[in-house]
Amino acid sequence: MTAAAPPVLPAARPVLPTLLAVAHGTRDADGVASAEALVARVRLLRPDLRVERCFLDLVSPSLPEALARLTGEVVLVPLLLGAGYHVRVDIPEALAAAAHVRARVARALGPDALLADALADRLADAGWRTGDGPVVLAAAGSSDPGANADAAATASLLHDRLPGGHAVVPAYLCAAGPTPAEAVAALRAEGHSRVAVAPYLLSPGLFARRAARSGADLTSAPLGTHDALARLVTLRYDEARGLVPSSRPRIG
Repeated sequence: MTAAAPPVLPAARPVLPTLLAVAHGTRDADGVASAEALVARVRLLRPDLRVERCFLDLVSPSLPEALARLTGEVVLVPLLLGAGYHVRVDIPEALAAAAHVRARVARALGPDALLADALADRLADAGWRTGDGPVVLAAAGSSDPGANADAAATASLLHDRLPGGHAVVPAYLCAAGPTPAEAVAALRAEGHSRVAVAPYLLSPGLFARRAARSGADLTSAPLGTHDALARLVTLRYDEARGLVPSSRPRIG
């Protein structure tokens, strides 16, 4: 009697690196909720991945705490719009103390055409229409010139994205100038009767409230959980793994 052939078992699926989303952190409960909701959308987009989150300041788990709970390969995706001090210093320092993981760090979210798409949608949601005049892009601002240059690059991308050829002026809510209020005032002095402010911010909070007090005719909402933002997080993960080419835009 011939023995039955052993069953053919399906090949084990490879374990993909964990996506660790690294948010800034805020005392504002709505801001924390917005970051959590964004990570939840990323999980829906990529059910094949283990997606965890942590915060650089003020909120738990911290980056060192999150790394201590992980093993194997990890891809850190900064939920940050520019490559400032956190990306250059804080994240590498935390990784240097976490030798038990094999980590790669994706680049910051901005600048990217997907962010320009999300900013344009937020402006439209707030009532901005072609012909409404120039837009002030209200970025958080940084003492790092590179981070501010990333915001200026996003202003250029948003200018290209909006119909009508309206000016998009970068401004900064701290650490650099002009402030959004100064940029709005300067545009009015040039004769523009309507000016909009587009917060280049991920979440509600102090900076978003400050942007809304800049004297503009309308202020859009922060980027929040826009679908383009969630897609961008997964894109940065794939870029860091070398699965897709970098989407870094060419400005100018």
